[in-house]
Amino acid sequence: MGFFVMQQPIVIDDRKSDLSKEVLLHSAQDSSLCFQCGKCTAGCPVAFAMDLTPNQIMRMVQLGLIDDVLNSQTIRLCAYCSTCSVRCPRNIAVADVMDSLRIMAAERNIPGTDRSRKVNIFNQAFLDTLNMFGRSHEVLAMLLFNLRSYQPFHNAKLGLKMFNNGKIKLKPDRVKAVNEVKEIFQRINRLRKGA
Repeated sequence: MGFFVMQQPIVIDDRKSDLSKEVLLHSAQDSSLCFQCGKCTAGCPVAFAMDLTPNQIMRMVQLGLIDDVLNSQTIRLCAYCSTCSVRCPRNIAVADVMDSLRIMAAERNIPGTDRSRKVNIFNQAFLDTLNMFGRSHEVLAMLLFNLRSYQPFHNAKLGLKMFNNGKIKLKPDRVKAVNEVKEIFQRINRLRKGA
């Protein structure tokens, strides 16, 4: 008795779902190639906290279950570590699919839970510091996160202790090519607006 490995993608009515097409457009990843081996889920370090596993998300994309996918916590909890992408025998960048789904949910103003809202706030605070300085500045990123999530003094004692011990510095380091980094952000914004 041998082990059977599916070599062909799952085909649904000889066409891709609208969601699958949109994911392909956003991420350049063809979800129809996924044959549900589960390696993405087996390697995922945050699968334990997800409401749907990565391979379930991939299957739901194939089936066009847009509401279920865009309302799931999985797309918001994905750490984008790319373990799933590296493990995929079909060379699908599953992390890119998750990221595109997260962007699609944000574009449609689908908020998710308070937990996922905080993940989005943190991601934006991190990106804002990259845009300002060309690299991450942890102190400002955490300050922006705390202010935007309406908890301005969260971890203030810990931050002060770390500052006093020389673990964090208030002045950000800047990269020499900060204007080039800003141009990358401007190009991304233009692409998102369709310009």
